[in-house]
Amino acid sequence: MPEATTENPEIVDFWFDPICPFAWITSRWIKEVEQVRNITVRWHIMSLSVLNEGRDLDEGYRELMDRAWLPARSVVQVRERHGEDKIGDYYTALGTEIHNNGNKDFESAVANALNELGLDADLLVDARTDALDTELRASHREGISKVGDDVGTPVVAFNDTAFFGPVLTRIPRGETAGKIFDGAVALGSYEYFYELKRSRTTDLQFD
Repeated sequence: MPEATTENPEIVDFWFDPICPFAWITSRWIKEVEQVRNITVRWHIMSLSVLNEGRDLDEGYRELMDRAWLPARSVVQVRERHGEDKIGDYYTALGTEIHNNGNKDFESAVANALNELGLDADLLVDARTDALDTELRASHREGISKVGDDVGTPVVAFNDTAFFGPVLTRIPRGETAGKIFDGAVALGSYEYFYELKRSRTTDLQFD
């Protein structure tokens, strides 16, 4: 991949659920990649709540999925009111609140993110409803259709390549981030490649 320039960047589409810590780390990685490779990221919502509908979940995770509707719906509200270009900024504000600041009260996290960006506070009221669930589900289906419903968030799509992950516990920086991107694209572009996995031995770190 060439060094990043402002001329004709390639588009990377990134689907996320704002509550997912792995998606959060991967999203911060792709932001690093944006600095060292000739790409521009477009952000899209997907939903772990939608993904897990009808599945047999333990009580604690089911409760989390019930609460996860709100932040996902808030992303759709931001897109509808303020346009797709605002999604990335909103995800950064909301993800920082949830993951870096450890705010698991999602109503509070959404309210704080809206306030940080100067967005209309009544968006939270609409995000408590299913008014835009058709749009939410459509965005979710678009992302998951590229990789299959046996995976989760995030989904990264570049040219004709799409993949789940990469799953990381640290945020790669600089050229290291770029090299990981090059490898992911190379693997994903081979039509017969499906999975590369090992057990995690480190904890999540968001800074």
